[in-house]
Amino acid sequence: MTVRAQRSCESSQQGSDYLEGLAEALAQRGMRTRLMAPQGRIPSLHVVNPLASALAEDIYAGRGQDGTWWFWWSWAERIGESEDLDAAAAQIARVLAQHE
Repeated sequence: MTVRAQRSCESSQQGSDYLEGLAEALAQRGMRTRLMAPQGRIPSLHVVNPLASALAEDIYAGRGQDGTWWFWWSWAERIGESEDLDAAAAQIARVLAQHE
């Protein structure tokens, strides 16, 4: 395995670890989640509001240029730092909430 491939694997694993932590925080808020980690692709967390299944989104974890890990929306907008699971989960739950 090349150094680049090894770094990519380590990065994917670290991203998956952050997403697993986020999944737990979202479950506490009543959201359903599924970690998706297809071979050779960036892992993501599929999040669904069980009260309105049309309200769903894929969340990614990635390292910024400064080395800080962030959670990202699928449209490449930051949600929050990966170290602050509660704040990120609250933001995601707020966006996926039913609005009447």
